[in-house]
Amino acid sequence: MMRHTLPAFAGLTIALAALALLPAPLHAQRDGMKDMATFPRPIEAVDNVWIEELTMLEVRDLLAAGTNTALILTGGIEENGPYLTTGKHNHVLRVMGESIARRLGGTLVAPIVTIEPGDPERASTPGGIRLSQETFMAVLRDMATSLKAQGFTRIFIMGDSGGNLRGMTAVADELSGAWAGDDVLIAHIPEYYNYGDVLTYQRDVLGIDEDPRFEGLHDDYYITSIIMHDDPEYVRLQQRIDAGKASINGISILPVEQTLEHGRRLIEFRTEATLAAIQAVLAAAGR
Repeated sequence: MMRHTLPAFAGLTIALAALALLPAPLHAQRDGMKDMATFPRPIEAVDNVWIEELTMLEVRDLLAAGTNTALILTGGIEENGPYLTTGKHNHVLRVMGESIARRLGGTLVAPIVTIEPGDPERASTPGGIRLSQETFMAVLRDMATSLKAQGFTRIFIMGDSGGNLRGMTAVADELSGAWAGDDVLIAHIPEYYNYGDVLTYQRDVLGIDEDPRFEGLHDDYYITSIIMHDDPEYVRLQQRIDAGKASINGISILPVEQTLEHGRRLIEFRTEATLAAIQAVLAAAGR
């Protein structure tokens, strides 16, 4: 009998010893963690408007110092011809979000909603990913509610893709009604999506008369020039130069310096239009 009992007892002892070496339960670990709500920031803060690129302490201190505005930006993943990445609108938003937030002041930008609404079962184009309209609106609703809970009192939603407009308007209207008794303003800024005006500005001010249908590629000079301010790789600049394809709709994107300057002026044009719309919303709300 003892020959069989001793090995079993020894195995139990080893198992108990092994358990003692395992990490403490999560709640026990959390009990010993610092409270980041009051922990003094030990390093200098960075100059950045993107929430996901800031530490929690940096966001906390910006809120305490009066940063009360947040932008929710929506883009998409779609077919954009042979030169632009599927994330065209998201790359534009990286540039435009930075410009608008800095010009507006006291503003941070939430992570970009990079997937647009549509029918996921019909998203058969390679690289084309869709959220259902219900999911898209739920994401916007939850993001806005999260920002409100943290202390942001002005939340503006804007999108770079036409298919996003209906859902953004619906969520902004819904939450505006639900939060009527709170000191929080939420609004969709449709004036940001102003590509018709951009095309006119490009023709009348920059002297570039572009027919977006010329090559039929869902690609434009004005889009390319803006994206190049994020990263020229997203318009496959070097590959196009190597292949002798450095143009779009009959307009050369060389020299690079000229295209970047056009992009800078288009960014400024769109920023000004968006700021004017935001200021109109603030004035109407008495803020």
